[in-house]
Amino acid sequence: MFDERTNLAQQVAAELKKYFGEKLCTTTIPRNIRLAEAPSHGKAALVYDVRSRGRRVYIRLAKELLDRQAAMAGGSSGSGEAA
Repeated sequence: MFDERTNLAQQVAAELKKYFGEKLCTTTIPRNIRLAEAPSHGKAALVYDVRSRGRRVYIRLAKELLDRQAAMAGGSSGSGEAA
């Protein structure tokens, strides 16, 4: 989880962006108490509090990853399927 209020988090984020560039996801998971509470209640973060900001951001991250995968699959030639 990312806490943008700390200098350390900002420095690490800058180094990650410098090193990984476009490979780095744009979505960041913020520190969120509801996400931290979920394991102690034996529940997944997405199920524990369906209205939490953390849940919405994890779903946004999943969509970002799916979009990237679709873009990579659409951009590749020769999928191996017969026409």
